Amino acid sequence: SYHSTAVLEYSQVGVCCGFLLNQHYNPAFVSLQMMKHAWDNYKRYAWGLNELKPISKQGHSSNLFGNIQGATIVDALDTLYIMEMKEEFKEAKEWVEKSLDFSVNADVSVFEVNIRFVGGLLSAYYLSGEEVFRKKAVELGEKLLPAFNTPTGIPWALLNIKSGIGRNWPWASGGSSILAEFGTLHLEFVHLSHLSGNPVFAEKVMNIRKVLNRLDKPEGLYPNYLNPSSGQWGQHHVSIGGLGDSFYEYLLKAWLMSDKTDEDAKKMYYDAVQAIETHLIRKSSGGLTYIAEWKGGLLEHKMGHLTCFAGGMFALGADGAPSDKTGHHIELGAEIARTCHESYDRTRMKLGPEAFRFDGGVEAIATRQNEKYYILRPEVIETYMYMWRLTHDPKYREWGWEAVEALEKHCRVDGGYSGIRDVYINHENHDDVQQSFFLSETLKYLYLLFSEDDLLPFEHWVFNTEAHPLPVLHKDDGNKEENQK
Repeated sequence: SYHSTAVLEYSQVGVCCGFLLNQHYNPAFVSLQMMKHAWDNYKRYAWGLNELKPISKQGHSSNLFGNIQGATIVDALDTLYIMEMKEEFKEAKEWVEKSLDFSVNADVSVFEVNIRFVGGLLSAYYLSGEEVFRKKAVELGEKLLPAFNTPTGIPWALLNIKSGIGRNWPWASGGSSILAEFGTLHLEFVHLSHLSGNPVFAEKVMNIRKVLNRLDKPEGLYPNYLNPSSGQWGQHHVSIGGLGDSFYEYLLKAWLMSDKTDEDAKKMYYDAVQAIETHLIRKSSGGLTYIAEWKGGLLEHKMGHLTCFAGGMFALGADGAPSDKTGHHIELGAEIARTCHESYDRTRMKLGPEAFRFDGGVEAIATRQNEKYYILRPEVIETYMYMWRLTHDPKYREWGWEAVEALEKHCRVDGGYSGIRDVYINHENHDDVQQSFFLSETLKYLYLLFSEDDLLPFEHWVFNTEAHPLPVLHKDDGNKEENQK
């Protein structure tokens, strides 16, 4: 069992809102208590459904999962295990054994089902060794394979799991698939091949790379849209936030997960970072570094909350950068972390908006009503965790603690944790959804931020984009698996 050496010695303390960061509280313990509050309420009011509505105290189902149920359970498995919530983990495992059912007649998001369900099951298997998780992961992986039945092998965004018929989002440029969606299957599918002995999963995702490598990249950048029939780019929009983000993350992590043998992924990642630096990274007049969005050569000076993951990514990749660039990549990570912290600090609630701008005289502030919401997203805390692990600068723990206090003050309700519709006003206008990724990512990254580095150390584990830890595959692992069969 993975024991954090941040000893949780405060189990007798009644925990409520508005903690102070002092010797009386162990912050890792506080994030465990937050997990307990989120989980207990999900169990009480929405057990077996996808997510919880914490104000109405009932279940919430997103159409992303079609009719597959239990997203919060599968997404939270590894967090429960890591936090040593043994009873809760046992109940969750029993539910997976008896009730997790993939034979649904509805369209699911291939990307969301992969990162939450496949990723969650793989991680639970690797941490606990329980065979049921491996079996379910491979079963679900097999059900997703028809998504790749396109002329190019670039998968559809949506798949009817029963009929095997795929399609793309109607709003995506000319019937395109989306970079962040088809580019965020690699880690899980390589592990599916590793655990099943069936090479088809890895072959499908390696083919995606081949298609991308053959294409001309405008200014070395990857547009967000690619047509799966023609194999050509759609609109030349580029983003390191939504629609693009985790594609870049998975290039770096594919290399790290391969025990640094996947040279192709490494080259694609560092080339992409160079193009991003040249064309997208800018400094505001107030000295804040941000990553703009690129629309056919024109920059939009806006950065999404999702883009804030990139601070942690740059720092994580610093070690493999050309030797004269290592310090520069860490510095870039630190700069993005600071900008994202400012986006939190400049709101009333000290929680970051969905997107913030650097134009019209504002910096790191949301100017449009539809960008002022916060849905319990993890990306800023994720970057704090990576920056802490890689630099041990205490400000990252302080910033993480500010986020804990803000979450407790504004998002915690009797029935769990809720997102907020406007982080710039004085009173909470809750959105009434406790996202499954709050348990999978936000609370896990907080716990890791306040734990010792030997809990899921980076040399042995790589986190998928939903914060599910997957082991680094060492060169001899394949033979080992074969011998065990």
